[in-house]
Parts: sequence; C-alpha cells; structure tokens
Amino acid sequence: MTQESAEVRAKSLKAIADPARLRLISMVAAYEDAEACVCDLQEPFGLSQTTVSHHFKVLVEAGILHREKRGTWAYFSLVPGALASVAPLLSSPTR
Repeated sequence: MTQESAEVRAKSLKAIADPARLRLISMVAAYEDAEACVCDLQEPFGLSQTTVSHHFKVLVEAGILHREKRGTWAYFSLVPGALASVAPLLSSPTR
C-alpha cells in the first residue's frame, strides 16, 4: 500500500469510526434512492441540525457521501464504491 493510499483509507476509517456517522451512513443507504436530506435525519438522532450537518461534512470530506444543495436543504447520497476501499481492511489480515 502506498503512502497516499494509506492516507486516503485512514481518513475514511477515521470518518466512519464515529457511531453517529456509522448510523448516518446506514440511514442514508436505507432511504429511497439511497439519498436523504439533513432535515429528515435530524429528528431520529435527537441532535441539533448543526451537529448532524457537521457529521455529514466530515463524511463528505472523507469522500464517503456526496452533497447536493437543493433550495435551502442539502441532500446526501453514498459515493459509489467509497466504502469498498476500506472494506478489505476490515475483513482480511494485513500482509
């Protein structure tokens, strides 16, 4: 694994290491068309809109979620293949 590859994967792992972010990823994936508005996810978490938005920002910066602004709301969807690069690290031994 190259240094650059390790840095990208570490950023992804750090982003998903938070329980709230793991739940957000799961909830976004479960929504119709695997897309959700921050306004739809604030209440289930019992967190403020700014806290939920912060978690989304971290996931977007890590390349796990895509953000699309529509009017006053932001909609989030999974970046295809984003979690595929870290999945092998979680399921197979390091050589």
